Amino acid sequence: MPKFLNCTFKSPQYIKIILSCVVVSTLISAPVVQAAKIGASGFPLPRYVSLKSSRTNMRVGPGRDYKVEWMFTRKGLPIEILQEFDNWRKVRDPDGAEGWVLKSLLSGKRTAIVAPWKRDEINSFVKLHSGPKETSALVAKLKPGVIGKIDECFEGWCKMSIKGYKGYIKQVLLWGVYPDETVE
Repeated sequence: MPKFLNCTFKSPQYIKIILSCVVVSTLISAPVVQAAKIGASGFPLPRYVSLKSSRTNMRVGPGRDYKVEWMFTRKGLPIEILQEFDNWRKVRDPDGAEGWVLKSLLSGKRTAIVAPWKRDEINSFVKLHSGPKETSALVAKLKPGVIGKIDECFEGWCKMSIKGYKGYIKQVLLWGVYPDETVE
């Protein structure tokens, strides 16, 4: 019989060693679940907000002395806050551009853009349903890129108000809400 650490393959000591190795390797290889980071404001980071103004400057750094890199002209545009510094928020827009915005120009009202990654597809649309099911009646066909107000999100669907229409859209078809996020 082969020996390992002075014990045979059939001994209880050998079985304990093997089980210990399995447990340790499972713990080491398990994905680490991190708690949401909390910013100086007391709110989680990252998080989504929207633009309060139809003219919002995005700067290269957190202060008025920094160059304006971009001016947003779409009130209600969802923006992702990545970092906080004093009265400034480092944000990411739907196209992936990052910069700094004064916090007073941001709103906690939740909005989302309908499938912005499909904007260039000809004849593309997203269905707004009467209920949170694929089989629910069709309320409207929405063009990718349209912005709507999020009323709530749960179980993979978001109830939204968009240009006078109310209904449900699959959460994965929106930019401005995280995939498994619940919004109340």
